[in-house]
Amino acid sequence: MDRFARLAASVLAAPKAVVAVLAGPADADVLECWPPEHSPAEPWHAALRRHVARTGELLMVDDLTRWAADGHAAAPDGAEGAFAAAPLYGARGECLGVMAVHDPRPRAWSGHNRQDLEDLAGVCAAELRLRVSMRGANEAHHGAQEALEEAQAFTGAARASERKLRIQLERSELLLRAAELLGNTLGLDQVRTTVSDLVSGDLKPAYVGLVLLGDDDKLRRAVDTTIGPVPLEEQVPLYALTDGWPTAQAARDNRVVSVPDRQTLVDHYDPHTVVVFDQMGLHSAVCVPLPGTRRPTLGTLVAAWDEPHETDIHERAVLTVIAGYTALAVERALHLDERTSVARQLQQAMLTDLPRTPGLELAALYRPAAHHDMVGGDWYDAYPILPHLTAVGGRRPLAVTVGDITGHDTHATTLMGQARSMLRQADVDCGGSPADALVSFERANDQLHTRISGTLVHAHLHPRPHGAWLLRWTNAGHPSPQLVHPNRDTERLTEHGLLLYPGLALPEGRRVHERLLEPGSVLLLYTDGLVEHRGRDLEQGIDRAAALLARAVADHTPLPQALDLLADTLAGPDHDDDVVLLALRVTGQGVG
Repeated sequence: MDRFARLAASVLAAPKAVVAVLAGPADADVLECWPPEHSPAEPWHAALRRHVARTGELLMVDDLTRWAADGHAAAPDGAEGAFAAAPLYGARGECLGVMAVHDPRPRAWSGHNRQDLEDLAGVCAAELRLRVSMRGANEAHHGAQEALEEAQAFTGAARASERKLRIQLERSELLLRAAELLGNTLGLDQVRTTVSDLVSGDLKPAYVGLVLLGDDDKLRRAVDTTIGPVPLEEQVPLYALTDGWPTAQAARDNRVVSVPDRQTLVDHYDPHTVVVFDQMGLHSAVCVPLPGTRRPTLGTLVAAWDEPHETDIHERAVLTVIAGYTALAVERALHLDERTSVARQLQQAMLTDLPRTPGLELAALYRPAAHHDMVGGDWYDAYPILPHLTAVGGRRPLAVTVGDITGHDTHATTLMGQARSMLRQADVDCGGSPADALVSFERANDQLHTRISGTLVHAHLHPRPHGAWLLRWTNAGHPSPQLVHPNRDTERLTEHGLLLYPGLALPEGRRVHERLLEPGSVLLLYTDGLVEHRGRDLEQGIDRAAALLARAVADHTPLPQALDLLADTLAGPDHDDDVVLLALRVTGQGVG
C-alpha cells in the first residue's frame, strides 16, 4: 500500500497521497492509512475520504475553499488546496477503501490526472482483493491443518480420510503459496515463471502455458524465459481469439475447457493442435480462463500432461483459483510495465546524440537498472558552447556533463530532463565558466522550487595549440572523473564541492578546476552505478575502473568497446542502479 501511495503521488505530481482501508461498510471509520507518515492529521481530510467511500464515486476538486464557498454539502470546514480521491472496489462491488491525493495549493486536475488516478485505484483495489483472497486461503490452510491433526488421532478406517485430508492440505498450501508468490510479482516474465513453477511442482503436468489476450483480440503465448520456448510457443506464438484452439475457446467462452485425450483434439479443434500435441508428446490438457476486472477475460492458463490424466473437480478448483491469482498479477504487471516503459522511453529520449568535434573522440553508454521497475535520473550530455569564440584549428569549445538526480522513479526521470535543459540554458546565458553555469542553474532551481537534488560533473573543454584541450570543470558531489595521460599514468580528479540540494547556501560559489589534456589523453566521467555495489568497497571499485580504463587505453581499444568492458566487468548483468559512462579521447587532429 505504501508503494501505491508513493506511485499515486509521483504520477499526479502531488506532495502526498494515502491509501485508506475501511474497517467495514462504507460508513465505517477508516481503519488504517498508508504510508502512516503521509496521513494528514486534518479532520477534513478524513471526512472527504469517508464521503468518497460512502458515495462510491471519484472526487476531484481543484480548489476546496472555492468548492465550499459554492455551497457543496460535502465540503468540510477548514478544507483548502486541491483534493482527488477514488474508491477501491472489492470483488462484489463493495468499497474496500479510498486512494486519496492532496495538494496544499489549488490546482487544475486534468483529464490525464483523472485517468491515472482511476488506473492506479483499479490496480490497488486488485491488490487489496488479492490480500483478502490470501487471508481466505490462509484460513482454509489452517482449517485443513487442524482437520489433519484430528484425523491423525484415528487409526484403521480413518486412514482413508487422513489421505484425503492430506491432499486437501497440500492443495490449500499450494493456493496459499500461489497467493503469496503471485502477490509479490512485478513484471510479466516473473508472473509467467512463477505460474509455471507453482503448477508444475504440485499438479505435475508436463507443460504449463500462459496465453494473454491483447486489445486487438489476438492471443499471445507468454514464454518462460528461464527455460525458453517449446514447440507450441515457437510455431504458434500468436493467433486469433476465434481460432480453433482450446485455449482460444476457454478465453472466448470464459469457461474451463478440458481436453481428455487426443481424439478430442481431432474431433473439435484445428488440425495444427494435433500436430503440436504429438510433437510435445502430450495426451491431455485443461484450459482455464483468466478473469479480468475491466473485461471478462485476460487470456488462458493451460496445463497439459504427457500421459492420460483426468482432472477431477478438486484439481479444476485449484487451477481456477490459481488462474484468479494469476489474472490479478497480470493486470498489475501490465500496468506497472506500461508505466515503466513510458518512463524508460522518456529517459532514453533525453540522452544526447554526441556531437562530432574535430580533435576529440567521444563515446557514451547508458544501461538501465536490471530491475524492470527501476527508472531514475542518470544522464550524460555533450554540446558545443561559446560560438562567438575564434576556433583553434577548426575546433570549438565543448560542454560535457554526467549527472545523477536523486530517486528511482518517474519523478526522478522528469527532474533529470528539467536539470539537463536548465543547465544547457545556463551555459548559453552566462557564457562563463562551468561553475558559473552551475551556480546559475542552482539559483533557478531554488527560485522556481523545482526541488532538484543529486550530483553531477559539468565541464568545458577549450581548444589549445598543438592539438591540446584545456579541461575546466566543477564537481557537485559526484564520483571523481578518471584521467589517463598520454604516458598511460592515471589520475583521479578528486577536486569537488557540495552536492546539489535546493536552498543549500554556497557563500564562495562553485570552484573551477583545470587540467591540460595533451593528445592521447582519455577522460572518463561516470555515475555511481558503475562502481558502487552492495557489499563491495567503493574505493576499490573506483580503483578497478581506473585500472581497466588504463589497460584499454594501452591496448588501443576503441572507446565504445572500452565502455562496454567497464560496464560488463564492474556493474555486471544484475546491477541495481543505472549506469552512465561518457568518455573522450584527445586525438590531436584538427590542429591549425
